[in-house]
Amino acid sequence: MNRYSILFAWAALTFAGAGFAADQKPFDPSAFAALQHEGRPILVDVRADWCPTCKQQAPIISSLLASPEFQNYAVLEVNFDTQPAVLRQFHVTQQSTLIVFKGNAEKGRSTGDTKKDGIAALLRKANG
Repeated sequence: MNRYSILFAWAALTFAGAGFAADQKPFDPSAFAALQHEGRPILVDVRADWCPTCKQQAPIISSLLASPEFQNYAVLEVNFDTQPAVLRQFHVTQQSTLIVFKGNAEKGRSTGDTKKDGIAALLRKANG
């Protein structure tokens, strides 16, 4: 592989997911508070690595957040297995739970939804 091929591959990987990955972060209380203060729409994505439903949700969420309609969203991922305090904070009992916020207000939540239309409808609740 020559240096141009390597550079091209790096650029493709770097920019392919820029619309989604740039605003996707592990949940942190201070980041959540800052995003609430900004008034941005926030998706709190409660997931587990072993969860088949979460794996089905991931590409749907990624494709929706890459669209112009949802480009302002910030995504904070909660690890179901390692963040029990956050689960209690949001009153979550199952992985594959999606919660949307606008400012300080929770605008909606769903658990186990793997339909693109359903997740899009949830995201619209805080997008505006």
